Amino acid sequence: MAQGTVQVTHTGTSRWRRRTGEYASLAAALEAATDGDVLTVAPGTYRENLVVRRAVTLRGPENSPGSVRIAPSDGVPLTVRSSALVQDLHIEGQDSAAPALLIEDGAPELVDVRVVTRSASGIEVRGGARPTVRRCTVDNPGGIGIAVLDGGGGVFEECEVVSAGQSGIAVRGGAHPRLERCRVHHASGAGLSATGEHTGLEAIGCEVYEVKGAGVQITGRATAHLTDCDVHRTTSDGVTLDTDAVLTLADCRIHDIPENAIDLRSRSVLTLTRSTVRQFGRNGLSVWDPGTRVDANQCEIHDSTGDYPAVWVSDGATVVLESCRVHDVPDALFVLDRGSRADVVDSDLSQVRNTAVSVSDGATAQLDDCRIREAATGAWFRDHGSGGTLANCTVDGVQTGVIVTKGADPTIERCTVTSPAEAGFYVSAGARGSLYGCRVTDSGGYGFHVIDGCRTTLKKCRTERCGRGGFEFAEDGPLVEDCTSDESGGPRTAARDSAPAVQTATQSVGLLGAIPVQRTTEQEPEKSAVPEQSSRSSKAVLGELDALVGLDSVKREVRALTDMIEVGRRRQQAGLKAASVRRHLVFTGSPGTGKTTVARLYGEILASLGVLQSGHLVEVSRVDLVGEHIGSTAIRTQEAFDRARGGVLFIDEAYALSPEDSGRDFGREAIDTLVKLMEDHREAVVVIVAGYTAEMKRFLSVNPGVASRFSRTITFSDYAPEELLRIVEQQADEHEYRLDSGTGEALLKYFTALPKGPAFGNGRTARQTFEAMVERHAGRVAQFDEPSTDDLTLLYPEDLPELP
Repeated sequence: MAQGTVQVTHTGTSRWRRRTGEYASLAAALEAATDGDVLTVAPGTYRENLVVRRAVTLRGPENSPGSVRIAPSDGVPLTVRSSALVQDLHIEGQDSAAPALLIEDGAPELVDVRVVTRSASGIEVRGGARPTVRRCTVDNPGGIGIAVLDGGGGVFEECEVVSAGQSGIAVRGGAHPRLERCRVHHASGAGLSATGEHTGLEAIGCEVYEVKGAGVQITGRATAHLTDCDVHRTTSDGVTLDTDAVLTLADCRIHDIPENAIDLRSRSVLTLTRSTVRQFGRNGLSVWDPGTRVDANQCEIHDSTGDYPAVWVSDGATVVLESCRVHDVPDALFVLDRGSRADVVDSDLSQVRNTAVSVSDGATAQLDDCRIREAATGAWFRDHGSGGTLANCTVDGVQTGVIVTKGADPTIERCTVTSPAEAGFYVSAGARGSLYGCRVTDSGGYGFHVIDGCRTTLKKCRTERCGRGGFEFAEDGPLVEDCTSDESGGPRTAARDSAPAVQTATQSVGLLGAIPVQRTTEQEPEKSAVPEQSSRSSKAVLGELDALVGLDSVKREVRALTDMIEVGRRRQQAGLKAASVRRHLVFTGSPGTGKTTVARLYGEILASLGVLQSGHLVEVSRVDLVGEHIGSTAIRTQEAFDRARGGVLFIDEAYALSPEDSGRDFGREAIDTLVKLMEDHREAVVVIVAGYTAEMKRFLSVNPGVASRFSRTITFSDYAPEELLRIVEQQADEHEYRLDSGTGEALLKYFTALPKGPAFGNGRTARQTFEAMVERHAGRVAQFDEPSTDDLTLLYPEDLPELP
């Protein structure tokens, strides 16, 4: 029963035939009304399930929004089955199995209706209904905001879904709604969702944000057209397409996405025009599977917030970029897997931290009239079966212009590389490739560097002002015709380079002889590059080890290992078999416990025993071993290993090479390279991996190949307060300070109370404490006009820093 009365204006066929009536319930008024009648509902709460069957006007009082509440205890509060006008009503539903506002037939108009409910859906349109919904709001944390189903349609103008327990707007079953200037936010599912064959969705000037799923999700042969729309601040992908979905985005903005900005799979097709993709955590465009395709024209992809390629094409997918810009990203374009293809025309790839274009695993890329600027690598064709074409492209301000490796076979025509820090074109590892009319200027290294006997074809290529030389070829190298260079980089460094450094090749295509001079790229290391062998005896070094504060168990382990090596050496000298001792070690413990110091002394001990040539220490961490792109990690790891030849390679925080959530991490490549090097050069380098105890246990458990290479694990315990006091005393003695009689006791109390959390640095903390005491002492003594020797040297308890 209503809390007020309902006034009904009956309108006949003529204007003079009007009468009014009052009804005690909405249901009674609706039953009595005929087409054209106006029902003005008095303020109040109506616990009725209403059904509008005639083309009437149902509205609340003017200038009193929200004063009329339709709120039954269950069922559908309002069902519309006619071309009625519903205005200024507040709908509340409580039935999780039914919609709050159901439109089943006709072409009704809903204006300024607010739905606050916990229903299966806030507004639901079915069948042949074609409503016009204006300025309506849906708040439904229990289900879908707006559902358009089973062939339904209609236009939604300036509507807002302020919350939804599932999708904000869901379209399925052949429905075709149109959204204009609508907003969807705080949905627990997709913002906009369309699924199913013959289902379509059109959105113009809409905004989707703050959703706990994908912003836009099109699946199962559905189609959608979005124009001038914003999708941002989702918790999942910005836009997803799956299973033959078709989407057109024009003048749209996809941004502030933690995952993929746009992800396509399973033969989906995306047309992207004049749209912007920015600030994404994974890929800007992620395109997978045969038949999946993206056509992008006049688009911009930029400002990645993660460590993934801006455009990822794999498993046989296709991407076409025309007149696009990709910039400020880790990598611009990665094309992987046989059948995958990228066609890039008249586009700019710039400010790329790693590789602008990477082609691998049999994929193909074709770039025409493109510009690549400010990247580590311009283009990299990585392996057998990978290829494509670069034509009329410019590459400027990179480390290396174009890399071709491991059997890749691209065609590169009329391309110019300007100012590379290293090489313009670098070809190695059995790669092929054809280079026609290419040019390199102002290279910091070589113009064209072809090694490993690669049978690359170079025709009409030219270099100018290359720092190390225009062309550098290995023996049995490329096929060359009509290539020239000004060779202004200076004389060749190899002793056998007696011929002029630059000449012009004019012979027919064939093996390059002395034009330019060929030589292998491996050179004998300079004598000064090898550190000198330690001159101290093992006893002297062990004496320094013994002098370190604490570390009793560590000293015992090192002495035991040293004794094994020494006795083995003597047995060999006596003609006896010596037990095989693996010298590689694992150091576990907290920071500041002396791991690096012991590693340095261990290398010196091995050098004094003749086990290592020099015993020098090369300390590295993940950043020194792991590169930014595929292939660079192995190079970095090899370089670090080579620097440590004859000594110790100390890898701090080694567990960082194998993070728990590795994803597309390249740390595994560093581990694999390291294991192989340790096996191939087992006598040349001792490897010590170090880090926190728990993390190192995990690291070794998930890498059995690594664990099997190490003879033992040595644990460095945290320093006790007494040991920290001894370190401070040593520091004071070394720097000509003294501790007052009460200062030692104060330090013990200080180190006992000091928090031993992750920031605790053990010996480092002791040294920092001493430095802080010296600083406070200076601030105190500086106030004295004529300080005595005691004043200048004595440290008092008040010089201790405050506890953190």
